Amino acid sequence: MQVLYPRCAGLDVHKQTVVACVRIAGEREATTEVRTFPTTTAGLCALAEWLAEHGVTHVAMEATGVYWKPVWHILSDSDMTLILANAAHVKNVPGRKTDVNDATWLAELLAHGLIRASFVPPPAIADLRTLLRTRKQLVREHASHIQRVQKTLEDANIKLDSAISDIMGKSGRAMIEAMIAGETDPHKLAALADRRIHAPRAVLVEALTGRVGSRHRFLLRLHLDQIDALERATAQLDAEVEGSLAPFHDAVKLLDTIDGVDVLAAEVILSEIGLDMTRFATDRHLLSWACMCPRNDESAGKRRSNRIRKGARWLKATLIQCAWSAVRMKCRYLSGLYYRLKARRGPKKAILAVAAAILTAAYHMLKTGTPYRDLGPSHFEPRQRHAAARRLLKRLEGLGFAVEITPVTPTVPA
Repeated sequence: MQVLYPRCAGLDVHKQTVVACVRIAGEREATTEVRTFPTTTAGLCALAEWLAEHGVTHVAMEATGVYWKPVWHILSDSDMTLILANAAHVKNVPGRKTDVNDATWLAELLAHGLIRASFVPPPAIADLRTLLRTRKQLVREHASHIQRVQKTLEDANIKLDSAISDIMGKSGRAMIEAMIAGETDPHKLAALADRRIHAPRAVLVEALTGRVGSRHRFLLRLHLDQIDALERATAQLDAEVEGSLAPFHDAVKLLDTIDGVDVLAAEVILSEIGLDMTRFATDRHLLSWACMCPRNDESAGKRRSNRIRKGARWLKATLIQCAWSAVRMKCRYLSGLYYRLKARRGPKKAILAVAAAILTAAYHMLKTGTPYRDLGPSHFEPRQRHAAARRLLKRLEGLGFAVEITPVTPTVPA
């Protein structure tokens, strides 16, 4: 097999150590040298110097949790080409699993060009991705604490979430604060409701009649404090994200024009796929990388599975949320696509197709800089019209009729 990189190295990265194997191709056979370095800054600097002494031009490492990032950051300052490999794509032969064998195997695969590089975003995009992923986690914790407040109220037989839509709104928060302060009269609690609440006063009084004890008050105070702290942390993150968006402001405004995509979703999409679309050969390559298309699973000419692969969970979740928002917009292309596929494939596959269409549009918009243009719900009508005609013709022929179809030119009304 042809050797593409005569001087390369493979790194088996762990939390405390990095096992490095340098492979140097000779006239007849290759020579290897293996050394272990600590993952401290001094140890990684020594690793970079050792690789430079051997004239290594290409280095491959596995994506192992977050442990590969410090190694990548230090080695990126050198002239070596770094390749991050998916661990599932470079799995070693079973029964030969050691750190030395893993590093040697990576170097062997890299020398022959058998490692497919993973997408590593530039530092600015990586920082934005970290901020937005942290924001997503805080929002999930915020929702979790609201659910715990509801659970505590249910335990006290307070049916507040059945009477008002948002228990963390102005009225709900005032009632809960009054309960924590010791108020138990449901009429006084119901009087705290804003005049815009649609629930009748009698319904509120009945919902606020319960048995709130000291344990319930303690838990409610605890969860409300956590909710307030998370809201402050989310506001700080939003300010930090806004400061990091200066180079990408135009791209975010461009993605914001897609149906179902707001500013926050546009920021998340940009932080996950980056700004440079040239690294993806086509939009299909991007869909495959984002695990938004059926997997290739075929044997003996039969397709065994068409389930999508697991991966890109941050991007996929955002695209699905955007898709559900887009299908609620009437007389638009994405809603027409959803209802067209829903009848045949079900709602889950239909919404996944809408999410893939949003990602495809984002790819072409970022690549060419063109704004979003809706194709309209009638985009599929010519195809559906001819398919319906063929289906009905086949049905009539099955009943024993010879039918000839003649297109009718539509008349323009005077």
